[in-house]
Amino acid sequence: MIVGIGIDLVDIPRFERSLERTPRLAERLFSPGERSLPTRSLAARYAAKEALIKALGGSDGVHWTEIEVTPEPSGRPWFTLTGSTAAVVAARGITTLHLSLSHDAGLATAYVVAESDGSAAETEGGTR
Repeated sequence: MIVGIGIDLVDIPRFERSLERTPRLAERLFSPGERSLPTRSLAARYAAKEALIKALGGSDGVHWTEIEVTPEPSGRPWFTLTGSTAAVVAARGITTLHLSLSHDAGLATAYVVAESDGSAAETEGGTR
């Protein structure tokens, strides 16, 4: 069952200027493995993290560097969550996160769908 969706759009040149103006911003937003990527990829990952927060319904307990977008061998993007962020996702009964990324024409976008197997809603005596 879908329990949340999120979408975000990032202007890549504007995002690049923000990274240049605030040198430590990349350290606050991205895992060490993400930081060496091209700006367009960082912008898409930022959009993915924003979209995830929207799908979760808020950022309580979520930390940017605990959300890493990692590609599967096929190239498909996937979230690797650690720490309190992974705990928040599990506590909300989310069993699967679907992620789609794109960047073109100076824009990066991400779409996230959060799914639950329904057991959390059943335990609470109803649906969400």
